[in-house]
Amino acid sequence: MDLQLHDKTAIVLASSKGLGLAAASALAAEGARVTLVGRQEETVREAAGQIEARTGSRPLAVVADITRPQDIERIVAVTVERHGTVDILVNNCGGPAPGTFDEIDDAAWQHGFELTLLSYIRSIRAVLPYMRGQKFGRIVNVTSSAHKEPIENLVVSSTLRVGVLGLAKTLAPELARDNILINTVGPGRFATDRVIQLDELAAEARQVEVGQIAEEQRRRIPIGRYGSPEEMGTLIAFLASPANSYMTGQALLADGGAVRSL
Repeated sequence: MDLQLHDKTAIVLASSKGLGLAAASALAAEGARVTLVGRQEETVREAAGQIEARTGSRPLAVVADITRPQDIERIVAVTVERHGTVDILVNNCGGPAPGTFDEIDDAAWQHGFELTLLSYIRSIRAVLPYMRGQKFGRIVNVTSSAHKEPIENLVVSSTLRVGVLGLAKTLAPELARDNILINTVGPGRFATDRVIQLDELAAEARQVEVGQIAEEQRRRIPIGRYGSPEEMGTLIAFLASPANSYMTGQALLADGGAVRSL
């Protein structure tokens, strides 16, 4: 399938590794001009080199902290300076601090809000003038399967990810008149550094080997394995493309069937 992404410009937040890098790679492979964003210069430039080696396309690499409003504005400004507009925004971020309700203080709640929700609000606000002006845009919000089923020991994520759904569902009818479609995708357990960290924390708490935790998690997934980042990248690329022309305001799960709720 031709996703019609040639000459489209995409910003992918938190894209120096993991699911963000996979999304950026998938978009670049389909011909999009991609802006990579990461907090560490070495990591984000290395990611740009990986994408260039795979696709022949050299992404624009931006070092930024998406919890800072001025950094969000700078990401969009340098992208527009290079490519003239923004067609696609993939909102992505690392996970907020794990822990139970009693373990999370106000500072952790505040940082989680700025990371997982406010950064998405700010980035959408920054790109909308360009999308509205050209009567085209695609926004994909990456959250977590916690937006459908709360995850033990992830109270901050399980609370704030739901806010992203409310944001997208509210914006969908407002933006549709300008051919801007916004959707949310919630990954389950993918083979990323974040999931490895969660497995290690669970193993430490229970005083067992991390391999036992991973095996228990795999048994809960009907497909029987963790997802690969490339699988998520393919899904995001479709949702972010003109080939997706009739789906907006939706919340999708990519979790191997682990979440059983309707």
